[in-house]
Amino acid sequence: MRNLKTMGLVLAILIILVLFIVYGRTVIPFLPPIFTVEVEPAAIIQAALVAAGVYITYVILSYMISSAIIRAGGKRGDVKMLTNFLRSIIFFIGILLITSIFTGGGLTFATALGAFGGMFLGWSLQQPVTGLAAWFLINIRRPFKVGDRIFLPAWGLIGDVLDVGMMYTTLNQVGGTIGSEEPSGRRILIPNAILFSNVIINYTSEIKTTQPYILDEVVVRITYDSDWEEAERIMKRVATEVTQDIIKETGVEPYVRSDFYDYGVYLRLRYMTLAVDRPRIAHEINRRIFEEFQENEKVDFAIPFIYSYKKGEKAFRTLGDSEAPS
Repeated sequence: MRNLKTMGLVLAILIILVLFIVYGRTVIPFLPPIFTVEVEPAAIIQAALVAAGVYITYVILSYMISSAIIRAGGKRGDVKMLTNFLRSIIFFIGILLITSIFTGGGLTFATALGAFGGMFLGWSLQQPVTGLAAWFLINIRRPFKVGDRIFLPAWGLIGDVLDVGMMYTTLNQVGGTIGSEEPSGRRILIPNAILFSNVIINYTSEIKTTQPYILDEVVVRITYDSDWEEAERIMKRVATEVTQDIIKETGVEPYVRSDFYDYGVYLRLRYMTLAVDRPRIAHEINRRIFEEFQENEKVDFAIPFIYSYKKGEKAFRTLGDSEAPS
């Protein structure tokens, strides 16, 4: 009801404005010369018919769109978005038609309208055209496909590709609401236009296998007095047991690399893992390594140690007192 009142008010203002421009000096003689435009009565009738036709067209089309969306199970928000877009387009066309009637049409108006329309379309369609070109590129070159997990470093987004449309690529966000790489269920629309200017990392492995695999690692810190070979043996055995199906598929065995740091040794266990199941596999390996180290006296976890001179001096004095002969 409010929309009908608004439309009626706008139509009434337009009619009054047109009549005032045409017959204003007849009623108010001291109006400036700008109001001396001579308009044929037929032009006014044509403009009124165009305005009425545009309004009727909008009402019919909006009703058809609303009915179709509701029958298809759409939401009221979808209906409102589409009808608002339709109203803007139809009323813009109506204003152009009415202006053409009052200006007499002709080549000059058509040229000006074409120049303005070309400039407007060139500005407004820049991103959509770029997105359409990116869509063609994705379908031809196939840098990723539906089901792949991709990473956009510039935006900090990781997601599983659900759909590649003409304008947008839809992702199921990985992480975001949690601290690990697991699907969160949130849908992300990525404009295809940004794919031309951003780096995209595809988690899908180049190995010709049935599943996408990537290299992952679990870092364990052991003390300097731990048995290095024993720790390495435990870690590789655990990874082999947990990922034995993946090893059969890829042919890549787990291995260990190391680094020294202030409080011990970093042992980096590296193994092939499922790109879409990485957190679960890493959790299982971490848990089993922890249990094995707890039961083995040859290895121990390293933790940072903060040294205090005053507390150390006090400890040495206490130790000296306890060892002094009584």
